[in-house]
Amino acid sequence: MWEIGFWGSIKGMKKSNLADKEKKMKRALISVYDKTGIVEFAEFLIDRGVEIVSTGGTYRHLVENNVAVTEVVEVTNAPEMLDGRVKTLHPVIHGGILAIRDNKEHMETLEARKIGTIDMVIVNLYPFFDEVQNDITFEQKVEFIDIGGPTMLRSAAKSFKDVAVITETADYSVVMDELKGSNEISFATRKRLAGKVFNLTAAYDAAISNFLLEGEMPKYLNVSYEKMMDLRYGENPHQKSAYYVSTTEKGAMKDFKQLNGKELSFNNIRDMDVAWKVANEFTETACCGLKHSTPCGVAVGETVLEAYNKAHSCDPVSIFGGIVAFNRAVDAATATELLKTFLEIVIAPSFTDEALEILKGKKNLRVIEAKQAPVDKLEYVKVDGGILVQDADHAFSTDMSVVTEKEPSKEEMDNMVFGMKVVKHVKSNAIVVVKDGMAKGVGTGETNRIWATKQAIERAEDGAVLASDAFFPFRDVVDECAKAKISAIIQPGGSMRDQESVDACNEHGISMVMTGMRHFKH
Repeated sequence: MWEIGFWGSIKGMKKSNLADKEKKMKRALISVYDKTGIVEFAEFLIDRGVEIVSTGGTYRHLVENNVAVTEVVEVTNAPEMLDGRVKTLHPVIHGGILAIRDNKEHMETLEARKIGTIDMVIVNLYPFFDEVQNDITFEQKVEFIDIGGPTMLRSAAKSFKDVAVITETADYSVVMDELKGSNEISFATRKRLAGKVFNLTAAYDAAISNFLLEGEMPKYLNVSYEKMMDLRYGENPHQKSAYYVSTTEKGAMKDFKQLNGKELSFNNIRDMDVAWKVANEFTETACCGLKHSTPCGVAVGETVLEAYNKAHSCDPVSIFGGIVAFNRAVDAATATELLKTFLEIVIAPSFTDEALEILKGKKNLRVIEAKQAPVDKLEYVKVDGGILVQDADHAFSTDMSVVTEKEPSKEEMDNMVFGMKVVKHVKSNAIVVVKDGMAKGVGTGETNRIWATKQAIERAEDGAVLASDAFFPFRDVVDECAKAKISAIIQPGGSMRDQESVDACNEHGISMVMTGMRHFKH
């Protein structure tokens, strides 16, 4: 029995030096779901005089690999129960972890209750992060909520001055290197390992909370993200940056695959996200060219090549050094055309083998395969000292009303719908001018709508219809459209002066459609 061995070793010891002697005792409790490297680590500890105690599946794994190990039930004298839900939730375990070695009363309590200390806790958790995303029942997902593991980790992390706690297999080598050098684990390492525990359990609890409170705006905002990669820098070289992905949700910018090119940057990932969202607004074959988070050319076509050529022609200047996204597979002909312009990224659901070989001809061109359509339910915007949370804008109006004397033609209506799908991804004030399934002019981020209108019209040169993300406060936008021979306008409506804009349209012979749905993007 563990207690007998422990107490036999200190029999006759004076109480005054009990704590000092106890610090030299080495016992490790191991309970891991991911068993990568655990046999080698346990053997390393045993070679340094560490006694191993373990639970259920981990105990069996160690025994099968001829590792000397004591089962936790022999320590607690309490057999596992409730299908393994209860095995380490016991005073003998948590007393051995939480006792402060320099506290005389604590150590005397352990002596009186015949509890041995635990000096190292090695635990990783049930894979709730993974299983909550799988197609299993609600009840099955609940069973992957770990209770004993986080409890042991938190106990050990609180006692990090006396207990080393390890949650990641990558840290086995860190601990081994320190023990090889000095046979001790430094305070700095213990502190860092303890911090990693609370980082993990906070994310784990957040994932569970979000799972159970799905669809709510809860009292506390809990997010659970795991670092996917360190980035060279943020928006600018003086800004430190990393990329994190959701532990519980799927998503295009999480599940993509990079097929070619140098590492992604902060700006690359953010721009990829917007370009991919625009391309996926369409059921038709579509292409979006994007620069600095703003669409600079969007088009639909019969083929991928046609869509790209049309998108490129919208703004051949801005697309240089930009990102191009497709909602269909890229073929060889399109790949050949893409290489004629310097691009940072090409993103699509797939690439033919021939197309991929062509694109790999430019070693720095980032080629991204993304099969997941945009699925985010919430959007977050950080402000100084706070964070704003809202539903993602996946909506599109199905209640469009013609409010003018002139009815739009089918072609005009198709172009207006196209324009609204683009304008919702343009920074407000946002205006998009469209012709023949092409976003020919984009006016973005202006502080008043007439400036955005003039920008879009000037850039389009020969647009046919105009789309606006929000209502017109005055008739000036309509008057400007008349000068440019815009034949149809689509906007949400909702201004106290809506009738002025309608009257202006009737004066100029322009048709107007109101959607009743605003798409601000600030």
